[in-house]
Amino acid sequence: ASNEPRRVLTIGLAQLKNTFVGQAVANQHEIMAGAVLAVLPLVKKDGLGEYASNLEHSLRDEFTTFFDQSGAVGRRYRRQDEIGTPYCVTVDYQTLQDHTVTVRFRDSMKQERVAVDNLVPFIKEAIKNYRRV
Repeated sequence: ASNEPRRVLTIGLAQLKNTFVGQAVANQHEIMAGAVLAVLPLVKKDGLGEYASNLEHSLRDEFTTFFDQSGAVGRRYRRQDEIGTPYCVTVDYQTLQDHTVTVRFRDSMKQERVAVDNLVPFIKEAIKNYRRV
């Protein structure tokens, strides 16, 4: 039996870092993360889930993506933090009005509003300029 899965898990666990009490964040470079970004609708209803799903599908050609609409958005952020996803893109009611999304950065937990049309270059620039916090 191969030890490769065990080695990858060990390396991943070695990267875990507590950023505040009780919160583990896998703080590795984007190329090590399972997904570069997660697309999360604020809620499933009112067309947000469908918009988010379509957005996630459109980003697959550029990035390794993940779509999650189960549970509260705060819990979904924490799940993504724990597995090391560096960027979360949140689709909310404002998105339906002006086609902007909120991009949340894993390491700083900073959030920035970005036009959907500018999302790919924005994330590529963030990856290029990545520095560990």
